Amino acid sequence: MMLNVASNEAWPTGFHINPSPAIIPEKWLTAFSQVPSAIISDCLGRNVGGLGLRPFHGRGHMCGTAITVRVRPGDNLLTLKAIQMARPGDILVVDGSGDQTRAVIGGIMRAMALKAGIGGIVVNGMLRDHDDWLDGKMPIFALGCVHRGPSTDGAGEINVPVSCAGLVVNPGDLVVGDSDGVVAISQAQLTRVYERCRQLLDREALILKGIEEDTLDPDRFNAMLRAKGCPV
Repeated sequence: MMLNVASNEAWPTGFHINPSPAIIPEKWLTAFSQVPSAIISDCLGRNVGGLGLRPFHGRGHMCGTAITVRVRPGDNLLTLKAIQMARPGDILVVDGSGDQTRAVIGGIMRAMALKAGIGGIVVNGMLRDHDDWLDGKMPIFALGCVHRGPSTDGAGEINVPVSCAGLVVNPGDLVVGDSDGVVAISQAQLTRVYERCRQLLDREALILKGIEEDTLDPDRFNAMLRAKGCPV
């Protein structure tokens, strides 16, 4: 007799769809649209962010509310459903377990995402139809590109915590992406992280001004080395 393992009373094993999270207020989307991912990463401790995720749309900043999807490697059924559920400006974050044998998103799904007004896509896996993405209309970050297509069978889950190339993303997180990569911030952290980002941006502006005007202390690096015991 086989053990009937069910994830809950309503859904079959491996399937679940949760309601979409609250949309991040427009003031935060506007504020973080001007903040590079590298600055956010620094303000989160320099140990947070997806690794290996590359932009396949060219250049451009991505910022929006996370709609998360966990799929069986090489399958896109729940991603298709998530595109239907997404609201304009949402960022689709797909955890495909880092599988590189099949693409889980391609040109047709791109057209669907554009029609839905989705703000961008992050895939812990592969895409295909690379040339379709190059017009920059739909930001997409993925591990790579492969011609092999997906199955459409399931299983999968929508709006659950996911791990995307080492980046933990919860439904409703703010997701920011640019040429350097992708980071995520929980809504509870937005005020604190943004204040840190502004401080760091102001500090970097002063440093750049000092470089341009040649007013920085020329002994500053020697001082750091001496503090570590170096005879300089």
